[in-house]
Amino acid sequence: MAITQAVCNSFKTEILTGTHDFTASSGHTFKLALYTSSATLDKSTTAYSATNEVGDSGTYSAGGASLTSSTPTLSADTAVCDFADVSFTSATITARGALIYNSSASNKAVCVLDFGSDKTSTAGTFSIVFPTADAANAILRIA
Repeated sequence: MAITQAVCNSFKTEILTGTHDFTASSGHTFKLALYTSSATLDKSTTAYSATNEVGDSGTYSAGGASLTSSTPTLSADTAVCDFADVSFTSATITARGALIYNSSASNKAVCVLDFGSDKTSTAGTFSIVFPTADAANAILRIA
């Protein structure tokens, strides 16, 4: 089992067919689900699955949390997408990675996040902090 950070291949073609709308106030709903180290997630992931998702705890429940996005912009010649940081409170969680997916479009996968090692919270806050939305750092960018 392995989690490998990647923009999902299915997402790359779905962008060109207009499947995903990241417009902030009128676009689709994107979610982030957390996974254990037993999960297999990589560029070939096509949709959200509950298999090896972390268990319900505190404010985390199956399917994860809805993300608040900002309308994509250009940073130099790179299109970037940004999401507000998300936190799960009063949670006991051990997660190795996450999947961002489009719950408005049949739970289609967008990208896999690999935390590099297990990250844990014990009856506390488990937070996902997204990087700066620029050409070099944005979590989702198209150059």
